[in-house]
Amino acid sequence: MSRAVTNQADRAKPGVIDRLRARYGWFDHVMRAQERYDDCQGNFFAAGMSYYTIFALFPLAMVGFSVGGFLLSRRPEVLDQIEHRIKYSIPGEFGNELVALMDSAISSRASVGVIGLATAAWVGLTWMANLREALSEMWETRSDKKGFVSSKLSDLLAMVWAFGAMLVTIALTALADPKLMRKILRWLGVPDFDLLSALLRVASLGMAVAVSWLLFTWMIARLPRESVSFNSAMGAGAVAAVGYELFKQAGSVYLQSVINGPAGAVFGPVLGLLVFAYVTARLILFATAWAAVSEDV
Repeated sequence: MSRAVTNQADRAKPGVIDRLRARYGWFDHVMRAQERYDDCQGNFFAAGMSYYTIFALFPLAMVGFSVGGFLLSRRPEVLDQIEHRIKYSIPGEFGNELVALMDSAISSRASVGVIGLATAAWVGLTWMANLREALSEMWETRSDKKGFVSSKLSDLLAMVWAFGAMLVTIALTALADPKLMRKILRWLGVPDFDLLSALLRVASLGMAVAVSWLLFTWMIARLPRESVSFNSAMGAGAVAAVGYELFKQAGSVYLQSVINGPAGAVFGPVLGLLVFAYVTARLILFATAWAAVSEDV
């Protein structure tokens, strides 16, 4: 009888995770956010967003080729130098084929640019629609859908704002690189000394985190189909901003370590971008789940 009572007591005793959740409020918050993330299929939505992020590279590359074609068409001396270097570096028929391919791309720069812009707009709007659906799922909210035109215009404005803010944060993070900071100081004619460089690096990182915080707070609160209050999203936006900045720092170290070899130079950036897109999507969705299960919602 006593052994049966002991076994029942052991089964009724809370586990380690339950005791930690009861003791630490922040840990319970993390676990509730993870449960919301899993229940709402966060990994599924993050994978879909990553796919469209990588898919968008192709039309963006077309736009880049088009812009480069317009610039080179007005600088024939630069074009001649590039062709000469290609033929010198890659002699034979293959080099001539590359030159012919480049000339063909420049001659069709307008059509390539139009197709690239149209495809990039379509992929971007699909990406934004999936992001909004995923964030709404994390909040477990549903609202009546807007008309097709108004919905696409809203998605387009949100996409431009979000990508612009992301580019600003990446640029500010890049400015924190010591080598780049010294080059900028030299270009501005400012004397370079260690204390000034360190202060500027800290300032640029601080600005990057601040811009990321505003971006993620806006995304968490306003991108769901049914908007929520900023107060409930500010804390989650701060968590996402800090995690995003730490991940960017780790990503820069990764790229520097893999681009030295020939295989790394080809596949490293692509794999790095895929991981970056997936982890960033998971970070945004988890932060939204964090906000959704907060006590002040």
